[in-house]
Amino acid sequence: MSGSSSSNPAAPHERDEPLALTVHSLPQPQEAALADEQRTRTGRWKMLVVMLVCAAPVIASYFAYYVVRPEGRRNYGDLVEPQRPMPEIGATSIDGKPLALTSLRGQWLLVSVAGGACDAACEKHLYLQRQLREALGKNKDRMDWVWIVSDEVPVRESLRPALQQATVLRIPQAQLARWLAPAAGASLQDHLYVVDPMGNWMMRFPAGVDAAKAANVRRDLERLMRASAGWDKPGRS
Repeated sequence: MSGSSSSNPAAPHERDEPLALTVHSLPQPQEAALADEQRTRTGRWKMLVVMLVCAAPVIASYFAYYVVRPEGRRNYGDLVEPQRPMPEIGATSIDGKPLALTSLRGQWLLVSVAGGACDAACEKHLYLQRQLREALGKNKDRMDWVWIVSDEVPVRESLRPALQQATVLRIPQAQLARWLAPAAGASLQDHLYVVDPMGNWMMRFPAGVDAAKAANVRRDLERLMRASAGWDKPGRS
């Protein structure tokens, strides 16, 4: 037996072997920029599609009311073009509590404007507003009648019981002029105004509406209710 020890070669499975590395190529800066641009473009298109889907019912209702209509049919009210969105202005309630005008969004609005003294023309408008809303029948809960008091004169106590179903706001006329406007030669108090649920002033009825002409106003309001039935709901959303 030999006294010297000899080293045995390592078994094949015990030998050191180099690690296998897989190297992936990194994207070039130009490729990364192009990918970011593509994602941005895709995101913008998606946002545009969402906006169009949300606006489609509104566009369709106006199209149905003003474009697709029988020959010879005419609306009594004047269409406001371009429509005027409700401005971010402050108002106060009939009891002096502050609130934002934009809080009225979510309902169709039939609006009149007059000073707090409320002369005979003002009372006639308030009466017509109430009667026109009631004439809408099952659709009346989709429309609010609104009286905007344009000065600091207190509202008469004797008038308040008739305003229980009305929305009464006090807004200075200078502020109100940023939103509503009369026809040429008329004053702001001469008209009734229609505002859609998004807060856009979109129609103005001629000055001098009386009981005889109220039927024309009612027909226009009924057409608006029918045209917007697919996207407007009773009660403020």
